Amino acid sequence: MGHAFESQNEIGRLADEQIYRSDLAHRLHSSGLQCNQETPIELTHKTFSKTLYLDLVVSCGGVYELKTVSALNSQHVAQLLTYLYLLDLPRGKLVNFRSPTVESQFVNAPIPREERSGFTVIDEDFRGGPELSQMVVDLVRDWGTALSGPLYHQAIVCFLGGNERVENMLPLARGGITLANQRFHLSDNDSAFHLTTFTKLENDYGDQLQRLIDMSPLKCLHWINIGPHNLNLRTMA
Repeated sequence: MGHAFESQNEIGRLADEQIYRSDLAHRLHSSGLQCNQETPIELTHKTFSKTLYLDLVVSCGGVYELKTVSALNSQHVAQLLTYLYLLDLPRGKLVNFRSPTVESQFVNAPIPREERSGFTVIDEDFRGGPELSQMVVDLVRDWGTALSGPLYHQAIVCFLGGNERVENMLPLARGGITLANQRFHLSDNDSAFHLTTFTKLENDYGDQLQRLIDMSPLKCLHWINIGPHNLNLRTMA
């Protein structure tokens, strides 16, 4: 972290992320530490494949994710957690160069792989086809829970036919008055799906989804929540 502070002191806090990454890597190498930039991780499941890149890996095990943002937030934590879980590492660190002084935050990966793969499926309120539910269960069994939500979403979209098939703008109407078009992700011609990664289900969030469905031309929406220990599948009509 001393090298990170020196980097910001010399470069300032307005440079792009790759500038700090390159500068910090050179400083670490010069001090005798092994450091690799943009180390790839291949994430695959059946026909879906995505490459993720680690900003800095120091001494073969220290994962540092660099940011140039006004403040670190939960999405940054989720991103680094995903890397740690995929690598089976216990801890990493976020480093932000945009703040007035370098901001950093340790991120711990508290759930072991066997727990992330041993989740409980709760689907008594699910009324969609078995193909969708089995697709989701297989995906989460392979990757485990607790990864970043957009990764699961991207894989499901891929298996359902891709963005051109799945992502649609549909009209919402209130009291017979058409308001505007709303983006939905379709699981079939008259049903949509919505994915979240809440630790605990939020009843109010379900109420908000129901309002959207009530104003849409859709028959139903399948709410998929991938929690740390539970996979909840619920159909809202």
